[in-house]
Amino acid sequence: MSVPRSPKPRSGTLLGVSVGLVLGVSASFAVTVHAAKDQNGIPLEQIQTFSQVFGIVKSHYVDPTSDKKLMDGAINGMVSALDPHSAYLTPKELKEMQVFTNGKFGGLGIEVTGEHGVLKVISAIDGTPAAKAGIEPGDIIIKIDHKALQGIALQKTVDMMRGKPGTQVTLTILRPHQTQPLTLTLTRAIIKVQSVRSAMLAPGYGYIRISQFQENTGSATRKAVEHLEQEANGHLKGLILDLRNNPGGVLGAGVETADTFLNKGLIVYTKGRTDDSDMRFSAHGPDYLHGAPMIVLVNGGSASAAEIVTGALKDDHRALIMGQRTFGKGSVQTVIPLSNGGALKLTTALYYTPAGCSIQSEGIVPNIEVQPSNARLRALDADLLKESELHGVLKAPDECRKATPRYTIAPPASATVATPTAATESTAADEAIAASSTLKPNLVKDYPLREALAILQNQAVPVQEKGRSVTMVIPLPKAVGQ
Repeated sequence: MSVPRSPKPRSGTLLGVSVGLVLGVSASFAVTVHAAKDQNGIPLEQIQTFSQVFGIVKSHYVDPTSDKKLMDGAINGMVSALDPHSAYLTPKELKEMQVFTNGKFGGLGIEVTGEHGVLKVISAIDGTPAAKAGIEPGDIIIKIDHKALQGIALQKTVDMMRGKPGTQVTLTILRPHQTQPLTLTLTRAIIKVQSVRSAMLAPGYGYIRISQFQENTGSATRKAVEHLEQEANGHLKGLILDLRNNPGGVLGAGVETADTFLNKGLIVYTKGRTDDSDMRFSAHGPDYLHGAPMIVLVNGGSASAAEIVTGALKDDHRALIMGQRTFGKGSVQTVIPLSNGGALKLTTALYYTPAGCSIQSEGIVPNIEVQPSNARLRALDADLLKESELHGVLKAPDECRKATPRYTIAPPASATVATPTAATESTAADEAIAASSTLKPNLVKDYPLREALAILQNQAVPVQEKGRSVTMVIPLPKAVGQ
């Protein structure tokens, strides 16, 4: 997630000084270190060790190695040791990231993370080659074009999946709870991500799906609400906002999206070590829904900016949150330009929901817990990678971690029978990207969406209570100021 502003590096920062020292010390191994740190707090002894390693590798490594490769590797190692989201971006990688946030890039449309040498899928972006091929959250990619990925850096694997539009790439995938690997051949495309789509689920009841948060997502969401209002003859009775498997994106877009549904109140605030890391974002109104009730659908793949929106609408009592606990990515990354044309993507703050809860490594607990409609889908959801499972993850003290769902929707009777056949089963991708091929979500296959609509229409739903299922109407929140 990128903060929509990049602070300029202060003059005389450690970055500018330390590079000069490294180059100076590396010229001679005979430098005597008289103090652990100089007056600016620079660790001279560690810098000398780095210089020695640099010189030994240059002299003795089996293949000649360029200074650039070694220095880039050293910077990468330094930054990646901090947490899973800080990274050094080369000029090429920075350009690719900027293209991604603008919503147009080449490739497959797949969000991945590297963990312990494993390439794991977070989500496939709606309507992209990856989504159309049926790639699911939790899938593990073990080969690209029949080349094993063990020991290959994350960015290199991403580069291997990208390429000229129209060319093909073959992925070998391990899917949880399946014994045989899957081999999928995808055709690369220019990914023009339409992050916001909408449809009418029933007369007067709208649906908006946000697949990720790009720079224009906030304005696109407002246009979608206005369009639904017109379809409803000027009066929407309710709205379902679908953020399932939304990996996040631009912080400002998440703030603007939350503001679309609020008249007032805090949306999110951040806290870090420096003054410019402490920010507060509040709603300005108006509420484009005019107080109509809302339900937000989330799951373990809802992360980052999606969690900002979810937390704001939950804590401000604007919407009911329904689904499963979210991913738990509650840190802010600032993109700081570097003199070589690249940038440092550095974790500079943690963000907090209006109630003061940090969701870092914890996620947001829904008001209403609802599981997918059959055993296989529930198992797949349980296998979704969580922030807390990432190597080197930041932990945040949180008084809100004891929160539990207020209601739990009982699974349908069909969920207790044997696993459905491939011909009748809705896959995890079906439920997560129900609107990928058309604007009309599939209420027959998408059980959580179907139950959300019933709640929005004030219909009774099956709720688990004291070990048994009872039918009840779940009350909807009223918008503040209505």
